[in-house]
Amino acid sequence: MPAESKQQGKHRRLRLGMVGGGPGAFIGAVHRIAARMDDRYELVAAALSSDPGKSLAAAEELHIPRAYGRFEEMAAAEAARPDGIEAVAIVTPNHMHYANAKKFLDAGIHVICDKPLTTTLEDALDLEKIVERTGLIFGLTHNYTGYPMVRQAREMVLAGELGAIRVIQVEYAQDWLSTPLEKTGQKQAEWRTDPARSGPGGSLGDIGTHAFNLACFVTGLLCQEVAAEVTTFVPGRRLDDNVQLLLRFSKGAKGMLWASQVAAGNENNLRLRVYG
Repeated sequence: MPAESKQQGKHRRLRLGMVGGGPGAFIGAVHRIAARMDDRYELVAAALSSDPGKSLAAAEELHIPRAYGRFEEMAAAEAARPDGIEAVAIVTPNHMHYANAKKFLDAGIHVICDKPLTTTLEDALDLEKIVERTGLIFGLTHNYTGYPMVRQAREMVLAGELGAIRVIQVEYAQDWLSTPLEKTGQKQAEWRTDPARSGPGGSLGDIGTHAFNLACFVTGLLCQEVAAEVTTFVPGRRLDDNVQLLLRFSKGAKGMLWASQVAAGNENNLRLRVYG
């Protein structure tokens, strides 16, 4: 999908839809800001909540022209419009990614989806088959790969400035789940620690995926073997809040990954070290 489309010889913004990202959500606002930054997208349709009433109210508050109570309704209606959305941003909790993405792909609409892709390998492979069959674009938002310094680091590694890569150390530490915040009614903590909505991974799926992606992106290496210790420190929590991984990469590189949401004093600390 090009960054901008042409209509009657003139550049215009791409028509964007959004699923999720309504009241109480964090990442929805980030996507909306990002869509406006380079003036290449116009948000014209949304289903912002699984609660139809909240979805319609939130869209009205954000002045989004076309509001829908359910994402299924949105996919069908937008696909039928001559001026329907060309891409949709999916910013729902993890367990909805597959259903959301499949519905819009089946409707012929390009997809921009938050990570993790799905909560099961089977669902991920099914989406891959749909994309291969339809030729649609599917973008998975590992957002740290867009940072200028990260891209510079990748170029330096790929240019051979470090020589053959030997060691990769990556860590992503937070402290916001150091207490049982999910029991206080905090919405973000509730779904991230709920296996039914987050999937089988807690901190591993939430931030460990970012760390893993960063290590692979910067080095250009593929991880071939993993040994992991997955821990839950907060009593009663149903998913991991601290993970430590030993990694073996292609071309003989070795690595370690640590991701934690119970590391006191770390608000949002992402670090990568690459040694050649």
